[in-house]
Amino acid sequence: MPGRFKILLACIILSIFLGINPTNAQLLQDSASMNLIRKNIDCIYNLQFNKAQEIYLKILKSYPGHPVVFLLRGLQTYWKNYPLQATNPAHISFEEDLRQCIRLSEKNKIADYEAEYLLNNLCARGMLLKYYDDNSLTLEVVPLAIGTYSHVRHSFVFTNICTDLQYYRGVYNYYREVYPLVYPIYKPLVLLFPPGNMKTGLTELHNAAMNGLVLRAESYFLLTWIYLNFENKYQQALIYSRSLHELYPDNAAYLALYIKNLLLLKNYNEAEKLVTASLKDTENKYLQAQLIIFKGILLEKKYHDNNQAQQYYNSGLSKISSYGVYGNECAAYACFGLSRISTSKNEKDTGKKYRVKAVKLAPFKKITFDK
Repeated sequence: MPGRFKILLACIILSIFLGINPTNAQLLQDSASMNLIRKNIDCIYNLQFNKAQEIYLKILKSYPGHPVVFLLRGLQTYWKNYPLQATNPAHISFEEDLRQCIRLSEKNKIADYEAEYLLNNLCARGMLLKYYDDNSLTLEVVPLAIGTYSHVRHSFVFTNICTDLQYYRGVYNYYREVYPLVYPIYKPLVLLFPPGNMKTGLTELHNAAMNGLVLRAESYFLLTWIYLNFENKYQQALIYSRSLHELYPDNAAYLALYIKNLLLLKNYNEAEKLVTASLKDTENKYLQAQLIIFKGILLEKKYHDNNQAQQYYNSGLSKISSYGVYGNECAAYACFGLSRISTSKNEKDTGKKYRVKAVKLAPFKKITFDK
């Protein structure tokens, strides 16, 4: 399946783990430890790794052999090295931690702890699926995805426990219906699953964003993603992308998403403030590459300076190429821009070549910044 589905699966699984509170659970009934886990997750998402590590050590002291300690360590490794590529040595410890989480979870034979260990298992599987798919490791994705399905179905019995789990149901309701519309080739496959409801799914995701205790980030992110890429309702998306950035201002991925949203709305002044400040402050090379391309869009669209824009597009395209699939979306925006500029200079063949490359790279073909 296309990569975004696995990304969503990872988010779903994380939401189950964080949001559920079944009776007789070993860890999730411990309110003090749950508060620490929530704080740990928030620190990781906001890239506050020193603070996250301090909290993690407290969790480790209380639950040294619990699958959750391997899960949290894997999550921190992922964000500390984001985007985590297969060429990064950190992937070894990341995979080992999550595989150990899965092994420990599946050893549980105590009925009272079944839900808790199932959820740890699913979360680890989801994170691994995300990593494997993002790095085009298809041979790893397929067996893991197949083995995960029965665990996901089994988790359905917990979906009415708390508000946070409306996120999980919302994802299913929305994507069960939208996926075959966007990717018709998968229509025969999704017919094997019970029907969903797109409108209901969006409502459930909104409820999780507004009322969930620990799923705000995942809910805001997914709603932004849906409204930008599937619904193409950019003003609606802004409600969530702005909130996500405000919740985790140090998260480079969420900042880039917010800037993209502003550019699509042609709110060039606000986008430019963020791009300018971030280019000056950030040491994140991946974010820098995206910001340079966003700067190119601003130069082309706000200032109508095609020569400067062309330089920024080429520079950004060069810098982001080293990130492989992770850079495809922004690379596509640069190629669309270079195509427009080449065509305006009557370099039609060059313009066509860039357009073909852009369409090949773009995960969502409607977002081109042409208008």
